[in-house]
Amino acid sequence: MTTTIYVPCDTTARSLGADAVAARLTRAAERLGVAIQLKRNGSRGLFWLEPLVEVETAAGRVAYGPVAPTDVDALVEAGLFEGRQEHALALGDIEAHPYLARQQRLTFSRIGITDPLSLEDYTARQGFAGLQHALALAPQDIVEEVKTSGLRGRGGAAFPTGIKWQTVHDTPAAQKYIVCNADEGDSGTFADRLVMECDPFMLIEGMTIAGLAVGATQGYIYLRSEYPLAHAMLDEAIARAEAAGYLGENILDSGQAFHLEVRLGAGAYICGEETSLLESLEGKRGLVRAKPPLPAIEGLFGQPTVVNNVLSLAAVPFILDQGGQAYADYGMGRSRGTLALQLAGNVERGGLVELAFGTTLRELMESFGGGTRSGRPLKAVQVGGPLGAYLPQSQWDSPIDYEGFAAFGGVVGHGGVVMFDDSVDMGDQARFAMEFCSVESCGKCTPCRIGAVRGVEVIDRIRAGERAEENLALLSDLCDTMVDGSLCAMGGMTPFPVQSVMKHFPDDLTPRQAEGGR
Repeated sequence: MTTTIYVPCDTTARSLGADAVAARLTRAAERLGVAIQLKRNGSRGLFWLEPLVEVETAAGRVAYGPVAPTDVDALVEAGLFEGRQEHALALGDIEAHPYLARQQRLTFSRIGITDPLSLEDYTARQGFAGLQHALALAPQDIVEEVKTSGLRGRGGAAFPTGIKWQTVHDTPAAQKYIVCNADEGDSGTFADRLVMECDPFMLIEGMTIAGLAVGATQGYIYLRSEYPLAHAMLDEAIARAEAAGYLGENILDSGQAFHLEVRLGAGAYICGEETSLLESLEGKRGLVRAKPPLPAIEGLFGQPTVVNNVLSLAAVPFILDQGGQAYADYGMGRSRGTLALQLAGNVERGGLVELAFGTTLRELMESFGGGTRSGRPLKAVQVGGPLGAYLPQSQWDSPIDYEGFAAFGGVVGHGGVVMFDDSVDMGDQARFAMEFCSVESCGKCTPCRIGAVRGVEVIDRIRAGERAEENLALLSDLCDTMVDGSLCAMGGMTPFPVQSVMKHFPDDLTPRQAEGGR
């Protein structure tokens, strides 16, 4: 009898020793004469338990974690190969673990379960069912399903995906494009990486469906250059999908074509902005374009282009398989479906949590995150990346919802949640926001290019005790100018974290906190 053992192969697990754990398990099995099949699955997103080893048993997959290479021999001796749970690292049936059991995993239903590069695994769990349904529909009917779902962009602006697709569908052109923004650069975010490393066929399927919907025959994945493993996984997955007929000139003998390539990003945060991304994809410097024209009308190489985030496109296979209404049944208000929330920063149990819109930050940070890793009280949380506001305790009970967050100046964005305990200096965080913008600005517009540099200088003067009240007023005016005058969200949103510190943590922007200034 052969026992199947699962050890994750994603970047996080590997960085924590998963490859060494896999090698030790193989050697232990050989030494004991035990027949095992070692499968490298994706991570389930329970990062505080990585490397997470799972053993297939008659009662389900029994998990152990976090397993260091030095733990392997003791675990084997305690009966790991038989799925016994007589070791302190034994976690029982992983599917029943509260962290997983309380989630609503629609997009991430397969991660951690399958071999990311196995088409057999993917199709056994509804993979490509959405594509097969889409092939039987007219393009407009595909667009209507996405509209019904209420799916919105999972990047920054949260623009309705179906409306964007409709615009590209309705714009006549001999060539149209699907571009996936995989330049995941927001602080505390890793959901895109998990899709690409742990379930790459899902992204391929979503992009192919998008191509069918709008009449595009070419797609590009603009991938963050710092993701070498995702690059390798995507290239291999694309090759396997082509060989099996899921991509290429004749998708599943339908007579319809879609081709897909991965292009590496330029290593610039600004290239996460869709028009700057398109400039970079065309081989130019990543500068923001003025709008109009919208990319949906004149995008890549001047042609109608769908530009969507990884998570938006990854949600599409479920929508086309189960129907738009099945997706819309989750969520609240105009925020439909689920959101991949990513817990990071000073957190006890960091990882991926997919939940329907409507849960609160407090529930997320306490029930899932377990509070701070330091054990100190939470002071602030930043949601939506480095351009998101710092939220005080008074806002943690607000449901996570696009319109609800916008009402008090919050940003949902890509779903990154970075937690800070009470040792954080929020004045330093305000300065970091301006400094980040000064480094990452494309430099095209004056409010962003010069405003961020002046912002750092003004905050330094405030903290050094130089005419503090006068400079606080100047900082407020500068923030308003950047919000109202910047060409894109880089400069337009940089003031959000600064303004939130001024409003909710004013004591941290005073000379007495500066410890002699900088």
